Amino acid sequence: MATRRYWLMKSEPYKYSFAQLVKDGQTRWDGVRNYEARNNLREMKIGDLALFYHSNDGKSVAGVARIKREAYPDPSAPDEDWSAVDVEPVAPLKVQVSLDTIRDDPAFAEIALLKRSRLSVVPVSKEHFDRILKLGKTKIA
Repeated sequence: MATRRYWLMKSEPYKYSFAQLVKDGQTRWDGVRNYEARNNLREMKIGDLALFYHSNDGKSVAGVARIKREAYPDPSAPDEDWSAVDVEPVAPLKVQVSLDTIRDDPAFAEIALLKRSRLSVVPVSKEHFDRILKLGKTKIA
């Protein structure tokens, strides 16, 4: 089996929040219109974990999602070369981890959330993923 990878996926909570993902049980992650972010979607494998980040309003990691279906053609972009994946909720963070907390922690100096801040889908190291869970007082199986 391939090694699990870790990601951070951004959504504006007024468009689609982590609470809505929990309510829905799963969703299609579509609408990505940046080539680097699209390529990141295409790298995702079933079982990979993603930090669900509320962008613009909230600016914090709200929960953890799991990739349920690998990349397929984005139905919201017929006749174009974009991709979507399906995700399902794993757990909300007990304490959301704010962008300010991440920015102020030297352990996150190289996290893609800060280095590639315009991208909606970025890879995250296992160390950064685990540290965010710790700061969020959350354990997952």
